[in-house]
This record gives sequence, C-alpha cells and structure tokens, in this order.
Amino acid sequence: MNQEGKFQVYLSNYEEIINQSLQELKSENVLSRIWSIDYTLWKSDPREISNRLGWLKSPELMQSKISELSDFSQDIIKEKFTTAVLLGMGGSSLAPEVFRKTFGIKRGYLDLIVLDSTDPGAVNDVYDRCDPSKTLFIVSTKSGGTVETLSFMKYFYNRVLQQLGENRIGKHFVAITDPGSGLEKIAKHLHFRRVFLNDPDIGGRYSVLSYFGLLPAALLGVDLEVLLTRAAQEVEYDSPEQELQSPAAILGLIMGILAKQGRDKLTFIMSEKIQYFGSWVEQLIAESTGKEGRGILPVVGEEILDVRDYTADRIFVFIHLKADKSFEDTIKKFSLSGHPVMVIVLDDIYELGKEFFKWEIATVIAGWSLKINPFDQPNVESAKILARDMVKSYKESGMLKEGDPVYTTNQIQFFGDVAGKSVKEIFSHLIDSKSIDETSDSNRSYIAIQAYIKPDLALNESLHHLRTLLQKKYRLATTVGYGPRFLHSTGQLHKGDAGHGIFIQLSADMPADLDIPDEAGSDTSSISFGILKTAQYLGDFEALKEGNRQVIRIHLGKSAVDNLNRLIHELK
Repeated sequence: MNQEGKFQVYLSNYEEIINQSLQELKSENVLSRIWSIDYTLWKSDPREISNRLGWLKSPELMQSKISELSDFSQDIIKEKFTTAVLLGMGGSSLAPEVFRKTFGIKRGYLDLIVLDSTDPGAVNDVYDRCDPSKTLFIVSTKSGGTVETLSFMKYFYNRVLQQLGENRIGKHFVAITDPGSGLEKIAKHLHFRRVFLNDPDIGGRYSVLSYFGLLPAALLGVDLEVLLTRAAQEVEYDSPEQELQSPAAILGLIMGILAKQGRDKLTFIMSEKIQYFGSWVEQLIAESTGKEGRGILPVVGEEILDVRDYTADRIFVFIHLKADKSFEDTIKKFSLSGHPVMVIVLDDIYELGKEFFKWEIATVIAGWSLKINPFDQPNVESAKILARDMVKSYKESGMLKEGDPVYTTNQIQFFGDVAGKSVKEIFSHLIDSKSIDETSDSNRSYIAIQAYIKPDLALNESLHHLRTLLQKKYRLATTVGYGPRFLHSTGQLHKGDAGHGIFIQLSADMPADLDIPDEAGSDTSSISFGILKTAQYLGDFEALKEGNRQVIRIHLGKSAVDNLNRLIHELK
C-alpha cells in the first residue's frame, strides 16, 4: 500500500492484513457509525462515548465563532494587554503550547505563557515573567475541578489582587470550562471578565479545535479562518464516502492492527518547526488507547538511530514540512527496512489544522480495532486518589512519608524494590531482568522517564542524554515526561496497558515553596505547591506499584542537573 503525494505508507509484510482490515472497516460502516455517534462501535454501554463525540463538529462550529474570538482578541489588544498566561493541564494546556511554539506571536498580539507544572519554582517564574497589569490569565479546565488548575488560579488571583485591587482584577481573568462546572460558578462569583462555555460533549484531549485551543491561538494572532478551513478539508477526507481512501482510517487501522501484532511503539519523527505537535498527539493516543491491558505507546523526541538499532515493536511516522528535505534519505532507508513506515507531508504549518482532526479520527478507529473505549480514562484516577490521601495525611500529621532510600551515592538517593551496590547494578536489576531476557522482539518493554522537577533547558538536555543512553544500551523505546503534566496524558497508558513499562521517577529538592490559598481572595492556606507536587509523585509511585509496574525513584538532591549528569556518567 503506497499512496502517492502527501500520505505514503510502506507496510512490508503487513499489507495483506491491513487490506483485509480495510474491507472489514467498510463492511461494518465504521466511518458512517462514527459520524452518527454510534457508541456500539466501541462498547455496549453509551457512558463516556455518546457524550464525547462533539469534536466531530468542531471545525464547522468554531468557524461560526471566529468573529467572536477575533473581537475578544482585539478588545484585549486595545486595552494594552501584552501577555496571556494559560493555567491548565493535559488537553487544556498542550494544544495552546503547540500554537505558541509553532506559530509564534503575530506582531501586535499577545505572548502566551503556558503553566502546567506544580513545581513552586516554575509557578514563581511565570509570575516573574509577566506584568500583572498587562496580563490576561486564562483558567482552562473542562471539569472545572482540576486541582492543579484551580490551585494556579487561586495563587495568581491573590497575587494580582494585591497589586491591582478588587476593582481592577476581574478584567484580568477569563475561564474556559463546561456549562455548570465548579469553575463557571467561581468565575461568576469573582466577576471574571468572560466565561467561555465549551461544548460539554468534547473530552479534554479532543478539544484542540474548540475554545480550549482556539481562544489562546486567537490571542497569539493565529489565522483561525485558515486553520479551520484546513481542518474542514480533513473532515471531507474522513467522510463515510471516503472509507477506503481516508488517510485517518488507514492510520487508525495500522495503529490498532499492528499493535495487536506486537508493534505497539508508534515512533514519531518530525520537522523541527512542528516538533511540538508531538506532545499533543502523544497525550491523545496514550490516554485514548492505554487501558484494559492494551495500548499504543507514542514515542516522541527520541534520538534517530540507525534503522538496524530498532527491534520489531516499532511503527515509524514521519511528519515533515514540504520544504524540509532533511529526512529524504532517512525515510528511504526506513521504508526499505521491513519496519512499517508512514509519511505525512505538510505544505505549511497551517496544515496542522488537518492533522489535529486526522489523528483524532485515527485514534478512535484504533480504539475500535483494539475493542476499547477511546474516550474514557479509568486509570487516571488511581494516582489522584492516592495523592489526595497523602495530602489529607499531611494536613492531619504535618508530614509526608517518603520512605527510606535503598541506595545512596553522593547526593543521589534511590527508592524502590531494586537492589545493587552501584548505579549500574541498580539499572541492570531494574531493566535487564525485565526486558533483555524476553525471547521475542515484539511486546518488548519500554522505559518511561518521569521528571518531577522544575522544567528548564539544561534539564531538557540532560534528560535527552539519559534517554538516548538507555535507548542505545537496551534497544528499548524511551519516553520522557514532566510531572505532573504527564499524569493527564501518558499516565493513563502507564497504568492501563499490558504492564511492560519500566518507570524511572526523578525528583529533586525544591529550594523555595509557595502557599496555595484555600480560597481565592483568602490568605488562609493549608497546603503548598511543594507538598502538592510531592504528594503527586508519591501517589503516582504507589499507583504504579499497585499495578505491578516496575518503578524506581531517584532523588537528585539540591542540584538536579549536575547530579543527573553524574548519574549518566556512572551509567556509561
């Protein structure tokens, strides 16, 4: 199967099974049933399906909202606002981040800062980067009760209130949420400038082409008319009449069918200009498919190795801009390698409008193939419950129990059910015993590095060095995520898939802390951001252990980057 032009597929030995699956897709009227909101495609129970397909109409619906978003943006600009701060998690924050880092800022429009870290240093840095008198704070959560988002809101509301006073603060806050949510009530009580009520039939990770993605995009100066026109073109490609030609349907079948064949590591290689699309598609696929002992692991940002260095658990997806010729030789080598390869060529960055919709359709079709519900997230709550229990215990006792390290070297402490008298021995116990003895390349383990540390460029570089070292040493797929943001995306897959993951949690000291107000406008506080983040990584650790996952926590002490580099050196 090799479609010419913008979408090419090289399936090697899998062409026959995919062609058979395409015929099954057609005979079962899958695309038609998706568009008619037929929940029986996935499950016999309509819960969290029938009310989760509103995104199918987003390109059309939001075209009617362009004037509203444009007028709002112009009002903000006329009032001399220069910055917008997006307070959110998961789907509410990843889509705006793609727009900011891909499209940049149009002259005369607002800069956009996205906050989705509960690290107190990260929270404080965001406040220091903006002038509250010229900043619009966007509080973004579908449920209206996301603990991280509401904590951000209360903290920034109080800080801005101190500077601007009660009469001016309301016009500096807007909310994006579902009708009837707790946030809607709070926003009205606090006299927010505006509440944008989203279609409640859209789940968070499918909300990029709704208010959640498009309001921040409008403030950046993204041309919504062009973006949504491109998305509408993809809608035409994925209509029931195009069943056998739809790129999204073909993508979804390849993802689902080959995952059942053991190729469950969907590896993305992208043009640098559009690389941040990877974080969005990662959370879409991981949270939608990782459940009931199944799952597709999206691998984003990994070092590109020689094709011979990969095992038979991979599918490769190249997404590149038409003008970017740097991947031509790599694509040719991979397409001749026997690994399944898909190539998507984009004319320009506005083609992402198509890609957002294409990958949403592909993901729900992969869900159909895997016989799972791609709209729920049954395992996300486990870590949240454990974190809440730890917060409750902290409020009662004034402390969090982190346990004792099993090994300490210099300032680095290791926690978990592993043994060894050196860093190399500990990693060999953690990884070799889990993966290297497997007799088949398929259904191999993967390594997930979870950094509960303040994000910065130096740390990004060190984390990449660590994942590349492990990738080469063990020939395993690797992922990197910052906590707690990944809890709202890949965290579902980590606890819901077949359990092959090997989890390396990284934590570090937090030199300063910030109190979280109990209520907006009140000075009373019973918890801090540092305690919340600690409870989150301890809760996630326990949730992984309860799910029989192999997990270790490495505490890097006062100097996270220096000690991480020491760790990498000892592993070489």
